[in-house]
Amino acid sequence: MITCPKCAKDNQDHYKFCLGCGAELPRENAPKPFSPQTPPHGVPAVTDETIAAAQAAAQPLPPQAPLPAMQAAPPAAPPSQSAQPPRPAATPGGASVTCPQCGHSNPLGNRFCASCGYNLAAMASAPPAAAPPMPAAASGSAVILTALRADGSEAGQYPLPDVPTIIVGRDTGSIFAGDSYLSPRHASFTRRDGKIFVKDEGSLNGVYVKLHPNQPWKLQFNDVFRIGQEIVRYEALKTQGPSADGVERFGSPARGYIGRLALVIGRDTTGNAFPIPERGVHLGRERGDILFSEDGYVSGLHCRVGPEADGQVYLTDVGSSNGTFVRIGMEHGMNSGEILLMGQQLFRVDY
Repeated sequence: MITCPKCAKDNQDHYKFCLGCGAELPRENAPKPFSPQTPPHGVPAVTDETIAAAQAAAQPLPPQAPLPAMQAAPPAAPPSQSAQPPRPAATPGGASVTCPQCGHSNPLGNRFCASCGYNLAAMASAPPAAAPPMPAAASGSAVILTALRADGSEAGQYPLPDVPTIIVGRDTGSIFAGDSYLSPRHASFTRRDGKIFVKDEGSLNGVYVKLHPNQPWKLQFNDVFRIGQEIVRYEALKTQGPSADGVERFGSPARGYIGRLALVIGRDTTGNAFPIPERGVHLGRERGDILFSEDGYVSGLHCRVGPEADGQVYLTDVGSSNGTFVRIGMEHGMNSGEILLMGQQLFRVDY
């Protein structure tokens, strides 16, 4: 068992997230002591006496006289309720609930998914959202958001109502209800000129668009993108001027560099930063200039940041397994089949 350090609830050894509070469980568990499956003193040696006893036990029994005919016994009265062994209460809908995000089967009553930490309690307590009216099929403007699991399978669908603009978020319910990383009003979708536009409505964690492999995306200073579990911001290299009394500051010269990549570790906090030379940099888990060796969701060689022929700086996914995502600020036009990352969920936009 793994005891949650946050709420002290005991969890099974293979669980990754606490069933009581949803916190991530510690991975560095002590190895279990070896428990042999044999008796503590071994198996007794086979002797002539034990062989003879076994042979005697195997002899057929002598025939016995036939038993007298049994008379039908009167039907017994049903035992009282107290005499019956306790039986588990029936659980409606089965004894488990499937996580809509990762597909893990959890015991009924779990508040959080043991595999990915998805808020099952919020999903269960949320009132069923009324099905929004579907657009007329003849108009050809039906828009559906399909939630995708990590393996690419579909976890649920949300058809957008046939209105010019709709806000989605945790307050929307449906497939959004259990994701605590979604803001109550997270993003808006607008229909205009036969196209769908998505906009971040000031959410805390942002709206990200998945890049197509080997198709460069132009970066501006302070743009944010995500690979695996790493959130990275493209920043300008600003030269620090002298102090008020004219003293020059120590520091590395910025000659030959076009910017830097800073890891975002909080809302207004960055961690390590890496300068970008004029030739550009590659990011990955095993190969490249900037490595994230402990992030299993980053591919061996994941993406590149650097200038292209026009002199502008671009972000390019080089064929990663899990994709490269760019956070949008202004309104972004979506093509049918494109993928959004909002909160902990991936959504495919179909229309």
